[in-house]
Amino acid sequence: MAETTNLPSPLAGEGGGEAVGRGGRMVKTTCPYCGTGCGVIAEQSPDGWSMRGDPDHPANFGRLCSKGAALAETLGTETRLTHPTVDGRRVGWDHAIAEAAGRIRSVIDLHGPDSFSFYLSGQLLTEDYYAANKLAKGFLGTANVDTNSRLCMASTVAGHRRAFGSDTVPGCYEDLELADLVVLVGSNLAWCHPVLFQRLKAAKAERGTRVVVIDPRRTESCDIADLHLAIAPGADVALFNGLLAHCAAMGALDHEYLADYTTGLTETLDAAHADPVDVTPDIARFYDWFATTGKVVTVFSQGVNQSSSGTDKVNAIINVHLATGRLGKPGMGPFSVTGQPNAMGGREVGGLANQLAAHMGFDADSIDRVGRFWDAPRMATHEGLKAMDLFRAMDAGKIKAVWIMGTNPAVSLPEADLVRRALARCPVVIVSDCVARTDTLDFAHIKLPSLAWGEKDGTVTNSERTISRQRPFLPGPPEARADWWQVAEVARALGFGGWFGWTGPASIHAEHARLSAFENNGSRDFRLDVPTDYQTMAPAQWGAKRMFADGIFFTPDGRARLVPVTHRAPMDSPSPDFPLRLNTGRYRDQWHTMTRTGLSPRLSGHRPEPLLDIHPVDAKALADGTLARITSRQGSYIARIHHTTDQRPGDVFLPMHWNDGYAAQAVIGRLLPGHTDPHSGQPESKHVPVRVEPFATCWSGLLICRDLPPLDAPWWVRRQAEGAQIVELAGGEDDEKAKLVATLDHRFGPSRMEVLDSRQGTARYAWMAEGRLVAALFLSQDRPGLSTQWLASQIGQALTTPMERAAVLAGRAPNGMADGGRTVCACFSVGVTTLTDAIRRQRLTSVEDIGSALRAGTGCGSCLPELKALLTVTPP
Repeated sequence: MAETTNLPSPLAGEGGGEAVGRGGRMVKTTCPYCGTGCGVIAEQSPDGWSMRGDPDHPANFGRLCSKGAALAETLGTETRLTHPTVDGRRVGWDHAIAEAAGRIRSVIDLHGPDSFSFYLSGQLLTEDYYAANKLAKGFLGTANVDTNSRLCMASTVAGHRRAFGSDTVPGCYEDLELADLVVLVGSNLAWCHPVLFQRLKAAKAERGTRVVVIDPRRTESCDIADLHLAIAPGADVALFNGLLAHCAAMGALDHEYLADYTTGLTETLDAAHADPVDVTPDIARFYDWFATTGKVVTVFSQGVNQSSSGTDKVNAIINVHLATGRLGKPGMGPFSVTGQPNAMGGREVGGLANQLAAHMGFDADSIDRVGRFWDAPRMATHEGLKAMDLFRAMDAGKIKAVWIMGTNPAVSLPEADLVRRALARCPVVIVSDCVARTDTLDFAHIKLPSLAWGEKDGTVTNSERTISRQRPFLPGPPEARADWWQVAEVARALGFGGWFGWTGPASIHAEHARLSAFENNGSRDFRLDVPTDYQTMAPAQWGAKRMFADGIFFTPDGRARLVPVTHRAPMDSPSPDFPLRLNTGRYRDQWHTMTRTGLSPRLSGHRPEPLLDIHPVDAKALADGTLARITSRQGSYIARIHHTTDQRPGDVFLPMHWNDGYAAQAVIGRLLPGHTDPHSGQPESKHVPVRVEPFATCWSGLLICRDLPPLDAPWWVRRQAEGAQIVELAGGEDDEKAKLVATLDHRFGPSRMEVLDSRQGTARYAWMAEGRLVAALFLSQDRPGLSTQWLASQIGQALTTPMERAAVLAGRAPNGMADGGRTVCACFSVGVTTLTDAIRRQRLTSVEDIGSALRAGTGCGSCLPELKALLTVTPP
């Protein structure tokens, strides 16, 4: 695996899981990105910290993806929120806590407990989640505690509870390696869970595992697929109902298992037979493979969950596994892979508005049990508002105070303009975050600085129910505090100090474990033991390795439920005004709204801006590489056109990551309607009717500088380079260029060089300070073709000769200084230009050749499909 670029070493904090390495301390911790939950070793040397995979961790056995390998590049403190503020004024912690508690108390006293809410994050640690959940549901009397996991896995939670009586993931990662058939449904495992994809790929090479990908798009996961079913968006229920009917017709149902351990088969089969599906030859092949293969794992993720019928999709998948008895055994089962590092931990402590702690719900017995355990004076007695309903209630004036922790709903939630309006109207907005600027922080009355990854101390739970420690190895900014500490201090200021007197995360975890075991005689799935040594606790899976092996479920009668479901079309359909269907998702090297990954130059290089993937048939007059405006019934978005036959005709795709801090007019939430699943409350993010039109421009530009001033260009997008920001811009009026130059003059001073060519319509500027380059701007009618990476490397350099200054103004690297181009391999920072040159000059004919020559593809492996594609279009 590649190690990250080292940063100067601060003094590390205390914590367990440490050893002395080759050059200094080594601390075992857990990656803060996807739900795979990879173990990471942070290793100190005289030059700083570097990251490598933990060979002993059961999730990754030493592997890391490109994001995990680049973690050290994101440890800098220059973007951090470093001190509390109240109404824009810097204050001390005592004042901030008093203000937060006083305003919460005032709102509740005037308007009742349900006028307050928490909105939490799957990136919080379990102990942070537990503290917030306890304060709201046991002491403030409201269940308005929801989380961005509502956008991620809520439909899986609802589907599990309907089928199993509990939110229990049945299997483990090893099942992917033991299965003879792995079905990926709505999951681009290669990009979203790269380490799991590499485990599956290795199993396929060793055992010949068949892989079926079910996805409207042809994604990188198809690189190892034996079959790709590009079904229409939203057709999953009909597809799996058809599979159930086929298994019944082929005699593939396990009638003994059904009789002993399940209910609902007759009604479920009746619903399946009534749900017609067009069985193409490829679908027939998939049906036959599933029916005749004993060891089958069905992996599903956001393509299933993020739907107005997501819960039914989950149950359609589970139905087939229950009906064929393929659950609770090695190499079998439905497997939900979570998107966030601790979405599972949040589910365990009740971090959803429809759950209490320890996987308990709002039935009378559970309310009483949790209330007695907490000695709670004001238990919530009913479910709270789920995410979309919560912000709609805020917009309507019913939610008067919100405490947002570690998430950015102004970008990530659907109907983003409504969310922003709601936050602007809310009298009390408290935000705990580790960064100084997000779209959501712009609305905060009280800002509380939190610890970040590398500083936080606690636990997370991954997709296979393995609890791992996140350990600190860095000190936080002096005034940053743990999220659980902030909650406990506010609770103390509200008069509840005796119930929140924890001495650290270990005491919170112990309380959480005791609650899970409290009056739990086996009737509840979730139960932990208090660890003997929290600091050194090793990763461990709760429950059995495979749940339900005994056929006993957590329903009242102990039987699993097959749930009758039928296909329901997405809530919005294309129309003449909005003829295309928009799908949304992740890019390989980015994460959520880029507050961490956006700091890394190599992670910013693969897809440096949002692209609209569109089939050439739909693009029509929209040329590849030009800008377009994408408009839905909710709002609009500007992105560059990318022609690809990986998209079905009629469908388009946009990434979810960009926000107002990284681009103009690129907030995905502004396009998404707030349609939700009736059971889970999860929004529909994969099926949005849109139209695509040219975004007319008369000029384009490239700006490179270290410190970016405020920009008012109609369109711009920025990315991080080594020591500089790279900004592309465009506009439709000539006077916009003059305003831009004036803005840069004001920011960078009067020492400016320029070359103007009115005939060609180009202008080139360079600003100097004390003989060093501080900014460069290139304007032309079309997109400038320049040596971008080389230009970025010149920021801060002394330009002492006319030749050096001329090279900068020309925007071209001197002879012999190649520009690597857009990043393909992020692990080793290998660009497309470097790759194509090497393929031609060294006559490379395989990805193994490329790996030997350039190391590309030998790290996490996520770039291998792109390397293969380059070999086909670049003749040696």
